[in-house]
Amino acid sequence: MTSSMIELWELSKRYPAPGGGEATIVQNFNLKIEKGEFVCVIGHSGCGKSTVLSIVMGLVPATSGAVIVAGKEVTGPGCDRGVVFQSAALLPWLSVRDNVLLALDQVKGHTPQAERERLADRYLTQVGLEGAGDVRPDDLSAGMRQRVGIARAFALESPVLLLDEPFSLLDAMTRLELQDQLLGLWEKSRKTVLMVTHDVDEAIFLADRIVMMTPGPAAEIGGIVDVPLPRPRSRHDALESAQYFETRDRLLGFLENGAVEDH
Repeated sequence: MTSSMIELWELSKRYPAPGGGEATIVQNFNLKIEKGEFVCVIGHSGCGKSTVLSIVMGLVPATSGAVIVAGKEVTGPGCDRGVVFQSAALLPWLSVRDNVLLALDQVKGHTPQAERERLADRYLTQVGLEGAGDVRPDDLSAGMRQRVGIARAFALESPVLLLDEPFSLLDAMTRLELQDQLLGLWEKSRKTVLMVTHDVDEAIFLADRIVMMTPGPAAEIGGIVDVPLPRPRSRHDALESAQYFETRDRLLGFLENGAVEDH
């Protein structure tokens, strides 16, 4: 039994190689995340960041090792983990409200329908979509669709939130707005968050700790940086802090040089 909310133990993932044998994507991945902690994972494209997250989601089995969430080993997807993907992954034939209800039906199926609809609208309001419940996803911008995806993940009321580069397909201004929105929701809920991102500035603004993965193949943790910025956190204060830029230089230096740090 672990005291951490999420524990990744000796995690590795190998796939059959085209020419025979196996290709190792990730190896020796060990990480503990405490309850209420916000952790980001960064690394070069193809280093296995999303592979690790998919294993935690229960969508991809590990070749070896284990993932423990709230003291239970992950063997598949579950309502104990809310998920937000790169794209919102909404069902286009359902209204925005009904897409959020998909999550509420899983965890509050015995609650009267009217109450579940009220809760769905509340979560939509929290992500800035008040009054949009009857709209179809195709009538929304990419940023608004991603807001629905975030609302659906929070509607699960799970202790853990997993985010796979959720803002990478958005324009710069929308990305900043949704970072602020996510941070505000997290500060109220204090979910345990594991987020994959390729954006160093995003990681510094959001995270308590940043896990740096070495380049693949056979990627592993090359270092872990504690973000020294106090909470509650504002973008203005962060950008006024010398510690922000010191942390940024350290992360960029790691990504440029690929040096393995003690952690």
